[in-house]
Amino acid sequence: MKLFDSHCHLDDKSYAKDLDAVLENAENNDVKNMMIVGVDIRTSLKAIRIAEAHTHIYTSVGIHPHDAKNWSASDIQTLVRMARENPCVKAWGETGLDFNRMFSPQKDQENCLMAQLEAAEKLDLPLIFHERDSNGRFFDILKAHGPKSRQGVIHCFSGTKEELIKYLDLGYHIGITGILTIESRGKELREMVSMIPENRILIETDAPYLTPAPEKNKYRRNEPAFVKSVLLRLARIKETDPDTLSDIIYTNTTRLYRIDDPAC
Repeated sequence: MKLFDSHCHLDDKSYAKDLDAVLENAENNDVKNMMIVGVDIRTSLKAIRIAEAHTHIYTSVGIHPHDAKNWSASDIQTLVRMARENPCVKAWGETGLDFNRMFSPQKDQENCLMAQLEAAEKLDLPLIFHERDSNGRFFDILKAHGPKSRQGVIHCFSGTKEELIKYLDLGYHIGITGILTIESRGKELREMVSMIPENRILIETDAPYLTPAPEKNKYRRNEPAFVKSVLLRLARIKETDPDTLSDIIYTNTTRLYRIDDPAC
């Protein structure tokens, strides 16, 4: 079995003291590659530094909607330069809209998102999207701004069936987290995963958040090794062989992120 944690935050301070052990645990659980996702300039730079020290780790650069109130055109230019100068950067994001917590005003979120769509298009990078409670506004922006050829993944999908269909119609991949494994919270998601074509599914931890079951009962902090529990639960739901499914999803991830030789 080979696994690719398509979305994690190993730059988080919770890994400061034991990152090497976390990476070793991931390797021991068949996690061959990881994508560390940036949410601002600082985290994007830290992710790049980690990736430079480990050949099996890749990164993205971006500004999270929570931080959109502080964005500027110069920030985007800095991230563009970072992406151009560092071959480990394989995607743009995490960007999108979050109208649930509203840490940034709606207008700032929308302007920041559109600026990042333009930057990713110029760099020809796939996007990692965050969406929560945008009431259709996120979809409207994606549909109205940018080429139909745009590639991306809806990270930590937790929307409705109607939203899922719309994202699939736009050609996007769907990221599945440990929410799938949680009995009450993951019920609707488990009912929807059969709607996702196998060649559009990615698995992720969003570590250190969203620890899956059964690890949730033992560990407070999530880590890439636990993406295996997401894969195993997904295989059970789809009634398919885990090894076969892991190969398909691994191929999906390397194709989306355009990684020709994941071992390099």
